[in-house]
Amino acid sequence: MKRILLFMLGAALCCGLFVTAVMGQQNLSRETSARGRRLDREVRAVLDAQVEAWNRGDIEGFMRGYAQWTDTTFISGDTLTRGWQTVLDRYKKNYNTRERMGVLTFSELEIKALGRDTALVLGRWQLKRAGDTAGGRFTLIFRRTRAGLRVIHDHTS
Repeated sequence: MKRILLFMLGAALCCGLFVTAVMGQQNLSRETSARGRRLDREVRAVLDAQVEAWNRGDIEGFMRGYAQWTDTTFISGDTLTRGWQTVLDRYKKNYNTRERMGVLTFSELEIKALGRDTALVLGRWQLKRAGDTAGGRFTLIFRRTRAGLRVIHDHTS
């Protein structure tokens, strides 16, 4: 009888631990999911602000979406550009008129949280200009900075 009672007590304890672990995992999943949704909203807000700035001819405003760090990187084609100021200078040189800037759109966005304050973004960009349409794909890494979530790495093709 004593053995049966100990067995039942052990089984109940195991069941209780299992239920506690499952409930804890569900709470963790909810927290992770909520954090991912928050990161998604923040990334989209930065990208929307960049599109708005670009389309009004404001390259400096567009660049507010990037971390103002010396190790912020931008890759396009076979060219690697390091540093926020250098990336800004590159944009100003390559898009020195409203006609060259055209109208920017981003589409096919895929945003994945890599951690609490970091996200990976895949997407497509398009510039419609009077004489042509240019476009391609991009990969961005966002990281939370003192200014908020910002691009620290941009690989655009």
